[in-house]
Amino acid sequence: MIKNLRIENFKGWKDTGVIRLSPLTVFFGANSSGKSSIGQFLMLLKQSVESSDRKTVFFTGNEDTAVDLGLPSDLVFNQDLNNEIRFAYDWTLEKEIRLEDVLHGTRFISKHISFSGTVKIVGKESQELEVQDFNYVFDTPEDQKIEIGMKKKQSAGGGKKRYELEYKNYDFVRSRGRVWDITAPVRFYGFPDEAVAYYQNANFLQNINLYHEKLFSGIYYLGPLRRQAKRLYNWTGSIPDGVGYLGQDAIQAILAATSEKRMINLKYRSPRKPFEGVIAEMLKKMSLIEDFKIEKISEKRQDYDVKVRTRGSKNWVDIPDVGMGVSQVLPVIVQLFYAPPGSVIIMEQPELHLHPNAQAGLADVIIDAIHARENYEARGIQLIIETHSEHFLRRLQRRMAEEILKYDEFSAYFANNDRFPARLEELQVDIFGNIDNWPKNFFGDIDGDIFAQTDAAIQRRIEKEVHG
Repeated sequence: MIKNLRIENFKGWKDTGVIRLSPLTVFFGANSSGKSSIGQFLMLLKQSVESSDRKTVFFTGNEDTAVDLGLPSDLVFNQDLNNEIRFAYDWTLEKEIRLEDVLHGTRFISKHISFSGTVKIVGKESQELEVQDFNYVFDTPEDQKIEIGMKKKQSAGGGKKRYELEYKNYDFVRSRGRVWDITAPVRFYGFPDEAVAYYQNANFLQNINLYHEKLFSGIYYLGPLRRQAKRLYNWTGSIPDGVGYLGQDAIQAILAATSEKRMINLKYRSPRKPFEGVIAEMLKKMSLIEDFKIEKISEKRQDYDVKVRTRGSKNWVDIPDVGMGVSQVLPVIVQLFYAPPGSVIIMEQPELHLHPNAQAGLADVIIDAIHARENYEARGIQLIIETHSEHFLRRLQRRMAEEILKYDEFSAYFANNDRFPARLEELQVDIFGNIDNWPKNFFGDIDGDIFAQTDAAIQRRIEKEVHG
């Protein structure tokens, strides 16, 4: 789980400040306020980690990736090429990392990693992205912080980029005869092979790379516009990684989970339920449908149709026939329960095309998801959500007052762009769900509209009485 995040000089953000990420973190704000950029930055890092080119610092994307951020100049704040993109985050590990010093016979154990990095554009024409430095901090049970990183060496001439290893509270020892400089990092975060070869007690550096890659392999993204429902879905038995950026694999994910006999407990010590049954229960909880099922149309074909039964009806109909709301929210619900335990799920506007009552119901589904267990083991997923829905927030506030959603399980931020540069303000939510620093016109000027409507109605009645 990611605990904190800070981004500087990225797109519309001069500095987000430290963002405290909870099991459920929600971002609000006007259009073009920059709230989407926070999730985009994490996806930029993910697709960079997963890039086949180890020399690519940031892979900005293409038509096949979750985000396509354009040229390097489009990444930096105010498109000023002199700005350095600085970022930092820390996360907890499910399994501890061991830093073993074979020379000195010492071993350090940590379950918490902090990372910070700096990336700069060099060359106005080439716009090459270059790592200036990165640093890892490991907290040990002995309260000793071990720091290990790399920093670019300053050189008068051109040629290959040269870096040096930086460290604190750990004594690296150079291998004999290996006096050369270290070459560029792997992507934005990784120690190159030379870092291991040039030091006698640096074997664990590659493991650090792997832990970083594991963090981002567990991040999933679902965009604001999902694919429209189809009449038929083909599934040949494959196990999708998730529902896809557009939700296109949601039905295949349900079928895969069913084939694997995945069982979900919605509450501690509650009975286990089949995956498809949980999805149907969540849709019913939102008052969208009465029942839901997936059927194979023929034993000779690998095609399936999705049937739903609406409230008050005895008839089953195809999912495209029940409106956009169900088809748009179905991938949301599936991703919440399908993602592997420990996943970080980023969603933009999951409430899109939903009636206000269903938007509030979606908040309850999300609370169920962060509390859910799989085969009685806590799933421990983390959600980062961008939304425009007041009804969604109001339901979360209510559940906090009712102690269904705990104080330390929720954090919320408001992207305020009333002046330049934009500011990210944490909402001060108390244990009863009250927001102490409610931003002006947070969800529009509803009170102002009601007052203006009432005043206009009074004025018209007065004029009608005066003039007959």
